[in-house]
Amino acid sequence: MLEEENIKQPPFDNESIKIKDVKANKEWSWQLFAAAVVGALGSSFLYGYNLSVVNAPSAYIQDLYNQSWSSRYNQTIANGTISLLWSVTVSIFAIGGLVGALVVIPMVNVLGRKGTLLLNNVFAIAAALLMSLARLANVPEMMILGRFIMGIDGGIALSTLPMYLNEISPKHIRGSLGQITAILICVGVFTGQVLGLHEIFGTESLWPCLFGVILIPALIQLMVMPFLPESPRYLLLEKQDTKKAEKAFRTFLGKSDVSQNIEEVLSETRIQRNTRLVSVFELFKTRSARWQIITVIVTMASYQLCGINAIWFYTNSIFKEAGIEPKNIPYITLSTGGIEILAAVVSGMTVEKLGRRPLLIGGFGMMTVFFGILTVSLTFQHRASWIPYLSIVCILSVIASFCIGPGGIPFVLVGEFFQQSQRSAAFMIAGSVNWICNFAVGLLFPIIQNGLNNYCFLVFATICLAAALYLYFILPETKNKTFMEIDQSFAKINKISSAITENENYSMEEKSIEQLEICASPALSNDKNENETVEQTCSV
Repeated sequence: MLEEENIKQPPFDNESIKIKDVKANKEWSWQLFAAAVVGALGSSFLYGYNLSVVNAPSAYIQDLYNQSWSSRYNQTIANGTISLLWSVTVSIFAIGGLVGALVVIPMVNVLGRKGTLLLNNVFAIAAALLMSLARLANVPEMMILGRFIMGIDGGIALSTLPMYLNEISPKHIRGSLGQITAILICVGVFTGQVLGLHEIFGTESLWPCLFGVILIPALIQLMVMPFLPESPRYLLLEKQDTKKAEKAFRTFLGKSDVSQNIEEVLSETRIQRNTRLVSVFELFKTRSARWQIITVIVTMASYQLCGINAIWFYTNSIFKEAGIEPKNIPYITLSTGGIEILAAVVSGMTVEKLGRRPLLIGGFGMMTVFFGILTVSLTFQHRASWIPYLSIVCILSVIASFCIGPGGIPFVLVGEFFQQSQRSAAFMIAGSVNWICNFAVGLLFPIIQNGLNNYCFLVFATICLAAALYLYFILPETKNKTFMEIDQSFAKINKISSAITENENYSMEEKSIEQLEICASPALSNDKNENETVEQTCSV
């Protein structure tokens, strides 16, 4: 009888283990998704919203400049001066973004990830008040200053939010959760288009409300985020607060036993008891991170230089060439925003199945093809009545291709490529490249467009092709990999032996883990010298 029980027992145990594994693999809670959605609402949503919100009231804002100039100087402002002021209003958003990217390191290191997101709402609220009250005060400088401050908010948000999401996410949903950043950017762009319609806020009397709307996401984040935990990795590795880190892990992962997660964090990260954060200069000098840095720079530069901004510039004129009534074009343009959201959601649902690499390479590759077709269709659009509609299809296809991969995955990769001590500096580099290229596109695109006309899209096709080829030969797959495994994937291309890298990077980790365990529960020994050794170890 005993033998029969012993024979039957193993299948039962295996089934139990499978059930436990399924539960363990789940590792998420509603607080995790609340942190992602609320964080993105007050960050990436506002970034997307401010990209599109200035389009609808552009004529009214320029009228404000004209009226203010006339009241001050008793003369009508020159057309060239209005154009200059409007260009400054649009482009200063990127200058503010660069400033925000440069101040991220001290903010996230001192205030933490969550603390930085909360403080960043002060910039959003200040900018919203300045821009929404500019017409009432008849002070156009408030609009320009508000755009600059809103750019600072965007620069801080686009670096801090991906960092926060990357550090609170289990590795098996890290990519999907990171894609919430891209989805909310698209939702923000679409919301700006909808609210800018003439039937809502796109009128001379109501356009200031478009900028007052910025207050709502900022206030929501201010009310909700304080009740959500800080990044457990930040708490454990930079603040050495094991109790708060364990509590944060329990909240985000929805389970009581997080000892394995604590151990994984310590084993994946090059850390001793006192973490020393790496500066940007030191990161550039780090041989083992050389190609990670190059890949981040190439990816973030391609994100801005791939021509997506040029598509927005051409959309209205192409729709007009297709025979669509000018009064209906703003409503048709909403289809581009809808395509953006749909493609970003599809990317978020498939990134953990297909991986980052296929979506990025495929996205840039498809953009190359559709930019080529768009160039041909624009060149011959007067030859047949159906060709302008082909141009519309190409525009929607370029937008979809961008949002499927290049639109959100670059932000995920920055957090995955670097260790905890390097992550702040890496996001500062990525953010700086992003905003410098954003400004360069706004500055150079009119010159390129005037010089090449429809052939300007060949420039963007070349950039997309170069990005796809680079990523094909260099980028490793990071799906469902630990930070240690990703680091080892780059060891060969960095011309560093993976064994040497592992010994260099993680010999200190084992010592650190052992040290933390000893200090957490030091067992008293009869040996006086041994007790003194433990005390000295824990006092370091």
